[in-house]
Amino acid sequence: MKKGICLIFLTCITMHHSNGQAIEIASPDGSLKVNVLTNKNIEINVSKGHQTIIEGLRPAMQLVDGRVMGQNIKLRTATTNKVDQLLDVAVPSRASAIRDRYNEANIKFRGKYSFQVRVFDEGWAYRFATDMPDEILIHRESMNLNTEHLDTVYFPKESSMISHYERSYLHIQPNNLKEGSFASLPVLFKTNSNVSVLFTEADLYDYPGSFLTKSSAKTMELIQPKVVLSAIPNPDSPDRNEKIQEQATYVARTNGSRTFPWRVFIIVDHDGELISQNLVYQLSRENQLEDTGWIKPGKVAWDWWNALNIDGVDFKSGINTVTYKYYIDFAAAFKLDYIILDEGWAASTTDIIHTNPDIDIKELVSYGAGKNVGVILWTLWKPLDKAMEEVMDTYQNWGIKGIKVDFMQRTDQYMVNYYERVVREAARHHLLVDFHGAFKPAGLRRSYPNLVNYEGVKGLEHSKWSKDITPTHDLEIPFIRMAAGPMDFTPGAMDNAHESNFSIRFSRPMAMGTRCHQMAMYVVYEAPLQMLADSPSNYYREKECTGFISNIPTSWDETRVLDGRVGQYVAVARRQGDTWYIGAMNGKGSRKLHLDLGFLPEGTYDANIFQDGINAETIARDYKHAQQTLHPSSPLEIKMASGGGWVAIVTKR
Repeated sequence: MKKGICLIFLTCITMHHSNGQAIEIASPDGSLKVNVLTNKNIEINVSKGHQTIIEGLRPAMQLVDGRVMGQNIKLRTATTNKVDQLLDVAVPSRASAIRDRYNEANIKFRGKYSFQVRVFDEGWAYRFATDMPDEILIHRESMNLNTEHLDTVYFPKESSMISHYERSYLHIQPNNLKEGSFASLPVLFKTNSNVSVLFTEADLYDYPGSFLTKSSAKTMELIQPKVVLSAIPNPDSPDRNEKIQEQATYVARTNGSRTFPWRVFIIVDHDGELISQNLVYQLSRENQLEDTGWIKPGKVAWDWWNALNIDGVDFKSGINTVTYKYYIDFAAAFKLDYIILDEGWAASTTDIIHTNPDIDIKELVSYGAGKNVGVILWTLWKPLDKAMEEVMDTYQNWGIKGIKVDFMQRTDQYMVNYYERVVREAARHHLLVDFHGAFKPAGLRRSYPNLVNYEGVKGLEHSKWSKDITPTHDLEIPFIRMAAGPMDFTPGAMDNAHESNFSIRFSRPMAMGTRCHQMAMYVVYEAPLQMLADSPSNYYREKECTGFISNIPTSWDETRVLDGRVGQYVAVARRQGDTWYIGAMNGKGSRKLHLDLGFLPEGTYDANIFQDGINAETIARDYKHAQQTLHPSSPLEIKMASGGGWVAIVTKR
């Protein structure tokens, strides 16, 4: 829904340039300028202040019949708009209302297509739109990104387009990347003056998701997977992994009259603005659901990471009804909203409408309902695809509250459409959706707010089999992956260790960084459906910490980034109602921050604080629980150990 005043000014323009006609669109604050040349080809130059950011960008879209949009162009008309409106957010992960302010150009060409550019204070975006009869076949979409003005890149390198999109970031100079290497989105660049340029996409529907590849010495290119014509089960794990047998020669077969995904460049002076901006949401289709009152974000007790390891009970723990009642009791004790039954609850991974004989789903749903705890079920994507309506009818009849859909691992046109079919059908059955084995958010959650989370991030689960989830990695993902939207990192480890003491343990996992580093994730990391990944038994032993994180919301009215640098540290303040929550996380080396509290309304505030203990540099689980009086006029000093954290709930006295 839109509210407030929407101001739109329409102007017809035809401007001339020595190299042909040119259209310049500036951001509302005037700091960012996008110059579109329309001579022989579309060519774009972008500057911020006096600094050139992007030079000679040439977007194009080639059809199978040989027509190429963006090349050999013949301009018909160009109009500009100024828009300033307030967007309501049905399920707010960053803010309950977003100011949507931009300047826009709509450039029409002969050949029944147009090119649209929007420029915001935080970045800019472009897309193609067509007005052609019948269906069209898109052979490829191209975009040559000149990296001459981009000094370094955080590159989530992929080895295949069949991927879980869970990568560490290569921090490298673009010219040192091997030609042909490619990355999933988002990708973050830095200029030599430390301006951040993050590239991603928005409003992705009926079209494949994109990757970015190193195509030549100083150029990166947009690429997409082709339409999949046939796929067979991979013999190594046939229930969940596939081998593509045959692909088409084109990337999409689609309606000839439509808009295509936005190519989004977030350009900011300060890293923290990557976290607070909302461009992917702003650029995507409006809410498609009439009723969203039933959608309830919240916290989840999750079974898989902790391998159902519980103790101090008089029954054998495992995938059975009595164990999940224990999880429900734990969730109820700490006022968590849901439990998840991950892999193993069903008769088999491919039979997802019958249960494991040790599980009584109806009894668990009834037991949970009596304690205000809902049940969410894990499922593989393919058996859900084969019988979607039957499966969701069954789950709705059982009283299930949501589904966690896993192992898609593709971003071709069919899979992008599958995501939309799932959330649309799930909404009809009043089911929440959490996508795992999934690509990054690209706008679908605005259209269908019952889509409450995405994975597409190298999350805490990797600590079960690797040493990749370091504090540095933890401080990269909020600035890069989370810039596109919520991420299901699954925090909450109660067994904490520094890198020198960390051990890989699959069934009894631990996490790098301090206890407060983990606790601060509940403020820093966006996840309307947020996990408590550790064992309920461990949480019972750590009631002081568990009680605190259980009181942190998962949906926010306002977000302010107080300080931060990608890969190094971050401090975020979020508000729900009149209560503020501040979370800070640190990478390598101890750190002291002085945070400006001027965002707080006048008054005196009480802060309930968890901070690194005096011995946290050596014993990562060491913490101190403290109380402090805060005033908006006085900076807040916080100290964090290496790999440390700090988190507080702030209420007005």
